[in-house]
Amino acid sequence: MNTPNTVEDLFALYESKGDEHYGEFITQTEHALQCAALARRDGATDALVVAALFHDVGHLVADTQSNDRIDLADEDDDHEQVGARILSPILGPAVAQPVALHVTAKRWRCTIDPTYHAQLSPTSQATLKAQGGLLSPEECARFEAHPGFESALALRSWDDAGKAPGLEVGVLRDYEGLVRVLADAR
Repeated sequence: MNTPNTVEDLFALYESKGDEHYGEFITQTEHALQCAALARRDGATDALVVAALFHDVGHLVADTQSNDRIDLADEDDDHEQVGARILSPILGPAVAQPVALHVTAKRWRCTIDPTYHAQLSPTSQATLKAQGGLLSPEECARFEAHPGFESALALRSWDDAGKAPGLEVGVLRDYEGLVRVLADAR
């Protein structure tokens, strides 16, 4: 599959590769649906719900980025940046920005709250080093001043919580209408 360029491409990518696992006990699609359901439950904006749904799309295209099955504990696939570059032209910056920042949000939380690391899933703990590890004080200040700071933290919370095996949260196409409305507003 080529890099998605349309809403239908995004759904087709998840339908073809979303059943893959990425080190967690659930599939990519299950994780996406849980994150979006949590965002919706918390009253997030439509753009943030869709960001939660597609925040890991960069993992699904890693093989089209010449990164055949890399070990995410040792190498960073830059999935947040890849995902943001995919989502921005399709769904706009309100969706792409939190996606671009959700790994920085994990690094920030690990830096400012030493107990946070222990609460992460084993996979999220393992990927921290490859993703750059803890932030410097200057990086923390820069992230805290970023206009997308709050949205990135919210997405990070749903990302951490959306990893429960067997949780029923609907199907991907339940979000199709919402995704198309956001795309049409571009």
